[in-house]
Amino acid sequence: MAFRQLGTGLEQLVNARVAFEQIRPFWQAALRPQELGDNNAGDFSVGATVVDARNLIYRHAGRIEPVLTGVNISIRSQDRILLEGASGSGKSTLAAILAGQRQTEAGLCLSGGLDRTSLGNRAWRRRIALVPQFHENHIFMGSLAFNLLLGRNWPPSMADLQAAEALCKALGMEALLERMPGGIFQQVGETGWQLSHGERERIFIARALLQNPKAIILDESVSSLDPQTLQATMTLLWEQAPALLLIVHA
Repeated sequence: MAFRQLGTGLEQLVNARVAFEQIRPFWQAALRPQELGDNNAGDFSVGATVVDARNLIYRHAGRIEPVLTGVNISIRSQDRILLEGASGSGKSTLAAILAGQRQTEAGLCLSGGLDRTSLGNRAWRRRIALVPQFHENHIFMGSLAFNLLLGRNWPPSMADLQAAEALCKALGMEALLERMPGGIFQQVGETGWQLSHGERERIFIARALLQNPKAIILDESVSSLDPQTLQATMTLLWEQAPALLLIVHA
């Protein structure tokens, strides 16, 4: 299946408070039972529309001109979409809107026929997983398992842990697991085991896959990977992502 080409017209988080705001949806999702209207709701068979955005308009605070005007995009189950654009063209803003992290000035964004208000922010963000640019994503203080399984119920089951470890190996991190004395339970983050940029990027991708979403959005999320690792990572995403929107710099 080839990529569908789309034309485009289209600070770093620095303190614990802001970091917690980023993790809050995952934390709350792990603490609460699954609700009606969550991932299981709606028809997401092959070809079914996962996200349908119509006539989106978005303007940054304090700006006169909108960064997005009249944007339409649909992501269907099993789609593999490539979105290219220059810096400042609104690619990351669009990704954040589709993932339920920004509110538009006008337009409609639906998933399974429901808008974000009807579906709920938590359910929307469980359904659409965003892997943002490196400087906007985070490794939190805790075990590697915790960082991988943020989108699942906590504490994890043995099956969850086995899935996380298997995915790490599939993403080429078996040597990392062998080097870490605690394996998948090794403490990471600022005071823990220090990870390379490429390892961190693959952990962010694994986190999204382990969330079991209906669509995954990668916003320039593989810039630190060498060609061989990039090929292996994209092959795995191609095979396992239920729907994929890949955003790259033109």
